[in-house]
Amino acid sequence: RDAKGQYLFDLLCHHLNLLEKDYFGIRFVDPDKQRHWLEFTKSVVKQLRSQPPFTMCFRVKFYPADPAALKEEITRYLVFLQIKRDLYHGRLLCKTSDAALLAAYILQAEIGDYDSGKHPEGYSSKFQFFPKHSEKLERKIAEIHKTELSGQTPATSELNFLRKAQTLETYGVDPHPCKDVSGNAAFLAFTPFGFVVLQGNKRVHFIKWNEVTKLKFEGKTFYLYVSQKEEKKIILTYFAPTPEACKHLWKCGIENQAFYKLEKSSQVRTVSSSNLFFKGSRFRYSGRVAKEVMESSAKIKREPPEIHRAGMVPSRSCPSITHGPRLSSVPRTRRRAVHISIMEGLESLRDSAHSTPVRSSSHGDTFLPHVRSSRADSNERVAVIADEAYSPADSVLPTPVAEHSLELMLLSRQINGATCSIEEEKESDASTPNAAEVEALGGELRALCQGHGRPEEEQVNKFVLSVLRLLLVTMGLLFVLLLLLIILTESDLDIAFFRDIRQTPEFEQFHYQYFCPLRRWFACKIRSVVSLLIDT
Repeated sequence: RDAKGQYLFDLLCHHLNLLEKDYFGIRFVDPDKQRHWLEFTKSVVKQLRSQPPFTMCFRVKFYPADPAALKEEITRYLVFLQIKRDLYHGRLLCKTSDAALLAAYILQAEIGDYDSGKHPEGYSSKFQFFPKHSEKLERKIAEIHKTELSGQTPATSELNFLRKAQTLETYGVDPHPCKDVSGNAAFLAFTPFGFVVLQGNKRVHFIKWNEVTKLKFEGKTFYLYVSQKEEKKIILTYFAPTPEACKHLWKCGIENQAFYKLEKSSQVRTVSSSNLFFKGSRFRYSGRVAKEVMESSAKIKREPPEIHRAGMVPSRSCPSITHGPRLSSVPRTRRRAVHISIMEGLESLRDSAHSTPVRSSSHGDTFLPHVRSSRADSNERVAVIADEAYSPADSVLPTPVAEHSLELMLLSRQINGATCSIEEEKESDASTPNAAEVEALGGELRALCQGHGRPEEEQVNKFVLSVLRLLLVTMGLLFVLLLLLIILTESDLDIAFFRDIRQTPEFEQFHYQYFCPLRRWFACKIRSVVSLLIDT
């Protein structure tokens, strides 16, 4: 019960035979469905407010700027698994040609060379690489796998996969849902190269780490202070769904900035989230920085550890990175209880808000899938990705999103500033919704908007809170001064500090001319009130 997060993390890395462990972390979801990174300097039990069984996930926390430069193959393999998961969950945006190549690398790494005897026609359709995709894309994946990747070992395919993924604009993106000052939905993320803002499938802001001067949050409001060339200063303001989500966003920003920007871990400082008159938090990044990690990795000298690669799960309903619990070491009489316990934990994780599918109808010709395929052996409707558009807005997002935030994705609009498209291929036209659908959508949006406060009201509430905090601080200071004055004048404490003050001419004048008459006046008033009460 007293074990800290560092102990659990070291135990896990020892089990995986992992030395380049600074890129990874442990993530969990609290009872309010808010994600957290396990802090290594604090007790594990105190951080987990939920009831057993505890479900935690091993994840890449800091994506390497150059994954091909990682020293050991085991590290590259674990990063490969994470990026493959990002691709499946729609966090790694790419055009169709890049998506086909990445999926082909995954096939080559996990099932080997194409074999006509083992791989019949349509074999690539049995595997799930993306949230949704079309038969045309599946054929393209199979074609690349057959003709271009033959002979590549799993390690080579994984390395080529990492090199390709590294070139994409959304590499390393872990999106946090927010709204801008205009109420438009956006996703904030931190990458190895800087801070990005995504809106829909477009990157509307990219700020390098050396341009970020300060990160701050107050309640649900997140501030990013930017200093660009020619002494141009910018403050970006965004609103998170909850104060807890905003604090998590702020912590992630502090850690990413320290890891990628600083030269040494000795330069890390404790950061305050706010100023004097707003309730805030203090946080300090406790790990090594990227430059130190690379220098430490270069000194690793050992035989490469054996890697046990897990094959893909050939199922459309199960992601390829999901593997069942290993229960072989559990006594037969306890396996059922352990299995049920693990499944309950996984259910709680799957039901968390960070795994809620987000559907967007904004820019319908971009987000909505245009091609749908039907399976003869399935009555379910299979969602597919458009050949020319691939967006995370229709996929599973890894960050908790309130229900109203999901609906507000329908109101997404382009914010101020230059935009650059993540996709380079031409988008096909979508069918226009009919009048009934438009009217129904408008009714939902109107009903939704009625339940949300205006920005002006939020600003007024913040001003009132700041005034109240100012009054409380002022009253506290006055009370402390009054208490100190009473101690100086009425007590007999023979302390050098008090004695020096009492002997000053100014204090003696104040004591005899002002304090003593004021004390006699109060004593007289108190006696008169007491006598009045006695008479009555």
